[in-house]
Amino acid sequence: MNDLKITNRLLLIIVIPFIFYLLKVLSFIFVPLVLAMFISLLFRPIMRWFAKKKVPKALSILMVILIITAVFKVGGELIKLSSQEILSADSQFFQTAEEKIVGFIVSIEDFFGITRLQGETVFSHYFENNNMLNNIGITIDFIGNALSLTLTTAFFVVLLLSGSMNFENLLNSTLFKVKYSSVKAFRRVEKDIIKFVQVKFIISLMTGIGFSLACVFFDVSFPIFWGLFAFAINFVQMIGSIISVALLALFALVELDPTGTLVFFILTITAVQVVMGGVLEPVFMGKTFSVNVIVILVMLMLWGYIWGIPGLILSIPITVFTKIVLDQFPRYKMVCSIISGKNA
Repeated sequence: MNDLKITNRLLLIIVIPFIFYLLKVLSFIFVPLVLAMFISLLFRPIMRWFAKKKVPKALSILMVILIITAVFKVGGELIKLSSQEILSADSQFFQTAEEKIVGFIVSIEDFFGITRLQGETVFSHYFENNNMLNNIGITIDFIGNALSLTLTTAFFVVLLLSGSMNFENLLNSTLFKVKYSSVKAFRRVEKDIIKFVQVKFIISLMTGIGFSLACVFFDVSFPIFWGLFAFAINFVQMIGSIISVALLALFALVELDPTGTLVFFILTITAVQVVMGGVLEPVFMGKTFSVNVIVILVMLMLWGYIWGIPGLILSIPITVFTKIVLDQFPRYKMVCSIISGKNA
C-alpha cells in the first residue's frame, strides 16, 4: 500500500509539469477556451431566462452575440476617440515631450556614467532606425494574433452557449459526482465567478473614469486614452494598478512642472487606485474571493510565463475559480486556507 502511494505521488510530480507544458504549447487553443468559459458563464443566467420564456436557442445565442458586439462597438469607439485625441495633439506638445524625455535620459546617463558616441543622439542610440521594419512586422503579428484570439474565443463562446460543449456536464462528471449535488455545486461556482467578473469589471471601469477625470481636472493630455489604459490594465491584479499609476505619473512630468500641482496629481491618481483596489474591491468581493498576495504573485508569474499577457489577465480568475471549486470539498480546506492566506 505504501509503495502504491509513493508511485502515485511520483506520477503526479511527472504529470503536473507535463500538463503545464501542454498548456503552453497549445496556448492557441486553451487561452480562447478559458476566456470563452468565463464569458459564457456571464451569459448563462440570461440563456436560462430565455429558455424559461421558451425563446428558441438560436435566437437566444444571436441576442447574446448582439450584446457582446455592442460592448465591442462601444470599446472600439472609445479607442477611436483616444486615437483621435493623440493624433490631434499639436507638434509643440511632442517637441516638449521629446525635450523632457531626452533630458530625463541624459540625467540617468550622467548618474550611471553611460557615454554615447560623439554626435550620436539619444533616440538614434536607444531606438535604431533600422528596426522600424521589424517593429512594423511585430505590430502586424500582434494584430493578427489578437484577431485570431478574438475569433477563436467567439467560436468557443457560441459552442458553450449552444450546449455543444457543455462545461456544466464536464464539471459534474469529473468533480462534483461524489457526495455533492452536482447542479447545486455548479450553480454556486457559476454565481461566484459571475460576481467576481462583474465586480472586477465595475472596479476597473470606475478606476478608468477616475483617471480620466483626474487628467481633465489637472489639464493632462489624452484623458480618454489614460482612462482606457487604466481600465484595461487593472484586470492584471496588483501589478496593473502599479503600472498605471507609474506610467501616468511619468507622463505628467512632460506637461506639469515639478511643483505642488504634479504632486497633487500623483496623489490623486494614487488615491483613486487605493480607494478602488484597496478599499472598494475587497468590500465588494468579500471573503470568498480573498487571495494571498504571495499566491497572486506566484500565479501571475506562472500564467504569465505560460500564456503571456492573456495569462496575466486570466491568472487571478483561474485562481479564484480553483479556490471556489475546492471550497466544495472539505478535504481541501487546507489548500483553500493557503490560497486565501488564512489559518486553517
